[in-house]
Amino acid sequence: MKKISIVIPAHNEEGNVALVHEKIKEVFSRLNNYDFEIIFVNDGSRDNTQQKLEELSQQFDKIKYIEFSRNFGHQPAVKAGMDHAHGNAVISMDGDLQHPPELIPEMIQKWEEGYDVVYTIRTYPKEISYFKRKTSDFFYQLLSSLSDVNLTKGGGSDFRLLDANAVEVMRTFNEDDLFLRGLTSWMGFKQTGIEFTAAERIAGESSYNLKKMIKFAFTGITAFSVKPLYIAAYLGFLFSGISVVGYALYVIYAFVAKTEISGWASLIMTIVFFGGLQLIILGIIGMYLGKIFKQVKERPNYIIKNKNF
Repeated sequence: MKKISIVIPAHNEEGNVALVHEKIKEVFSRLNNYDFEIIFVNDGSRDNTQQKLEELSQQFDKIKYIEFSRNFGHQPAVKAGMDHAHGNAVISMDGDLQHPPELIPEMIQKWEEGYDVVYTIRTYPKEISYFKRKTSDFFYQLLSSLSDVNLTKGGGSDFRLLDANAVEVMRTFNEDDLFLRGLTSWMGFKQTGIEFTAAERIAGESSYNLKKMIKFAFTGITAFSVKPLYIAAYLGFLFSGISVVGYALYVIYAFVAKTEISGWASLIMTIVFFGGLQLIILGIIGMYLGKIFKQVKERPNYIIKNKNF
């Protein structure tokens, strides 16, 4: 009997953990040849999520939990679950039931057909705001154009199945800014996608506000590409060039109109040109140093306070 490990990060999900367990248990009751375990990762919840997980784990031996010492973020929580999973395949999904457990049999079927990675392509119901749908589409387009990974529109959801071999590779990554969606695409293997419609959150509120989404987008872009650095350099040279040309035209005009101030134009042109050039160089060096500074510390992606296995 093959075992499927299901990793669920939980941040303030006290109202959802029992529901998602019931849904998953119901799904596997119809899958005769598969056993399962659920690994909940409590990512620094401030509500009673941990208490609920402890109660559930005492009632059901298939429920395991990992409690972080503080909130480390969604991506480290997913990786922690993968690091401690021992199934033949690992499915990661959110605990708010927007990722439907009913899709699990289809994911397992694709895995049995020989696919190492089965990712999901999310579509939104009409009830989801136009702004949410468009910003999501824009994110994937921007990431694909500015980075070296190609994410299908809507295909960056953290609802995916990975074969044990792919999980072993994922465990070796020790990046400071984790972006598992990009890493999954980058590492290759035989992959396929299946579509699903994102459901409404059953309980609680999403912790992903606009600020976190923008930060997440920048993490994904800078983790897989240096194109933003080149764009910054090009923009710097562009504006430096525009400044030089603009002041050159002013010098000619001032000379013809007899309104020039002796030495003023040449001084401003020099300051603008070399000032812009220095900012370009300092910006590029600063971004690289910032990445190196965070990475060389080799701090762990997460710290476990408690677990029941």
